[in-house]
Amino acid sequence: MKFIKKLYDWVLHWAETPYAVPALFLLAFAESSFFPVPPDVLLITLAISIPKKAFKYAMICMIGSVLGGIIGYGIGLYGYETIGRPIVEFYHGQEVMDLIKTKYDQHGFLGILIAAITPIPYKVFTIASGVFNFDFWLFTLASIIGRSTRFFVVAALIWKFGSPIRNFIDKYFNLLSIIFMILLIGGFLLIKYVL
Repeated sequence: MKFIKKLYDWVLHWAETPYAVPALFLLAFAESSFFPVPPDVLLITLAISIPKKAFKYAMICMIGSVLGGIIGYGIGLYGYETIGRPIVEFYHGQEVMDLIKTKYDQHGFLGILIAAITPIPYKVFTIASGVFNFDFWLFTLASIIGRSTRFFVVAALIWKFGSPIRNFIDKYFNLLSIIFMILLIGGFLLIKYVL
């Protein structure tokens, strides 16, 4: 855990440099394929420092994350044994990989969408998408929708409520992600069975 805490602090330090925006893009890119610290940490810090740019930061985060997810997909498709497997094992994700295979067979698009929004290690899903040769365009669409939702919700909360929302998001991020995921699935079920 000390290692993760050091990485967390290292990520936050970028907010105080002139390279904060490129760092946000690179962090979002790396987190989607191998890096352990989510970009939300830097996104929240930057958005609170300049709330009127919150949506710009969310867009940068989303683009970096989707492009990084595509790299993760490529790792799974072309380099799983040499690159992907060590990443998955680092995150203790082999059981998740097995579960992902089952879920892809049943609900591939929805599974990626959920992973893109929640704090589940998205990199495991991006790599698994390549390993299981999930449709690349559906993978990309799910990534764009999911990552946009995740980052733009954070930006909107900060834009609307300012600094006090940071502590709330930090404290309840996992719970908020789960609630949002339940609402999202409920929406899909409503569309499928009611409309």
